[in-house]
Amino acid sequence: MKSFAYASALLALALSLSGCIGAPIALTPQTEQRLQTQAPIRFLLTFDDGPSASGYNNPSRSVIADLAQNPVLPGIKAVFFLQTEAARSGGSARGRKTMQREYAAGHILAFHTATGFHTNHRWLNDAELESTLSQGAADIAAITGAPPVLVRPPFWNYDRRTFAAYQRHGMHVLLTDLSANDGKIWGFNGSPRRRANLYRQLSVVRERIALGELPTVDGVIPVVVTFHDINRYTARHMQEYLQILLDSARINGMKTAAEPFYTDTAQLQRAALARTVKEVSEEVHLPGVWNWVWDADSH
Repeated sequence: MKSFAYASALLALALSLSGCIGAPIALTPQTEQRLQTQAPIRFLLTFDDGPSASGYNNPSRSVIADLAQNPVLPGIKAVFFLQTEAARSGGSARGRKTMQREYAAGHILAFHTATGFHTNHRWLNDAELESTLSQGAADIAAITGAPPVLVRPPFWNYDRRTFAAYQRHGMHVLLTDLSANDGKIWGFNGSPRRRANLYRQLSVVRERIALGELPTVDGVIPVVVTFHDINRYTARHMQEYLQILLDSARINGMKTAAEPFYTDTAQLQRAALARTVKEVSEEVHLPGVWNWVWDADSH
């Protein structure tokens, strides 16, 4: 089972980067009418796998700077899902300082993993799982003064055992609506179809919003977006990505809030918690091929 899951994850990565992106779902008059009864959307930005421990042009710190100062909306707050013990991430002195910068800037520090590598939590035995959750919670609490309330399982993958463990630690699973498909890539590092990818994904989410499937929080519908702040390409194009998201909403006939991104940390946390998975049996909607991968290696 473990080898199949690993092979499935590699296949999903290959497919997500292959450029095989379908056309956006056409906006029908019926969907357009239904959207008029829904609240506007606000993009809830999240970043996985950081912080970067690089001493050269650190991409995580570049992302922090661009969220603070950009032409679209200065002062954007985001959720950072952290690898708190990885040597190239939070397990380094520079990584911990970057986490402190994120928190000082009003971002939310959330848990990804506290293993030495980006390890699927389902592959850990009970003792290892308990250890990584306890260590990660302690690492984040050392900076924020409180354990994290949000977790994103590596590879989006969880089962009844790991979900129950997250709950025991007061962590709530937050998945995503949109993914930039920008996971850390060695060698070629780019995203030539980044616009088409986000246009298409948002058209799928639009259909769910039109049906009233997403909650309204503080007068807006939070749409969760995932990037990777350890990716230098993402860091170089962060301001462009912000505009692409706005363009994607316009092309898909969707209203955005007056502030299309979160600038208030408390509102950001309320929105994130409202979008978390409440029960392990809950049907989830992941972008791209990930649902297919984990259906094949089912919970």
